[in-house]
Amino acid sequence: MKIYTKTGDKGTSSLYNGERRDKDDIIFEALGTTDELSSHIGLAMEYLENDSFLTERLEKIQCSLQDIGSNIATPRERSNTNRLERTSFDPEGKLVLELEQWIDFMDEELPRLTKFILPSGGKASATLHVSRSVCRRAERRVQPLTREHLCDDSVAIYLNRLSDFLFNAARLAAKRQGKEEKVYVKPK
Repeated sequence: MKIYTKTGDKGTSSLYNGERRDKDDIIFEALGTTDELSSHIGLAMEYLENDSFLTERLEKIQCSLQDIGSNIATPRERSNTNRLERTSFDPEGKLVLELEQWIDFMDEELPRLTKFILPSGGKASATLHVSRSVCRRAERRVQPLTREHLCDDSVAIYLNRLSDFLFNAARLAAKRQGKEEKVYVKPK
């Protein structure tokens, strides 16, 4: 099978349910942003220098983002039951709970936050901060889809919690690599 199909040459692409939409449709905006997020996470993992705690979790998150993509690509009110079941995302909230547990675990190792920090703290930390900001954009792209019942509400909840995880992960990477986080100082 060739990587190119030429089916999108006229500016449309197909969803999992077979529906064709313009490539700049809100669904493809959300899909593209979650894909971009996964790419930034992959880059951050390359800078983590054998931190198995973070890399194992980030790899699992990348897999969850693939599942989120499947959910987004299967409009909930326009797809058959079989496809809806195959692409359901975190219906019981187990993945969100897991993110919360990881966040709490990292909180125990991190110094208490008393000031705003700037994206900094070395390459791994800074790249995780970029991932966090892309995650926030993914969350914004998903909101219209959840309002229109095109994807599961759990997708938006997961992305919201994921941005919190990525913030703590960035801080933990800086700490474990002995890099300094820069704090906000009001310019004079």
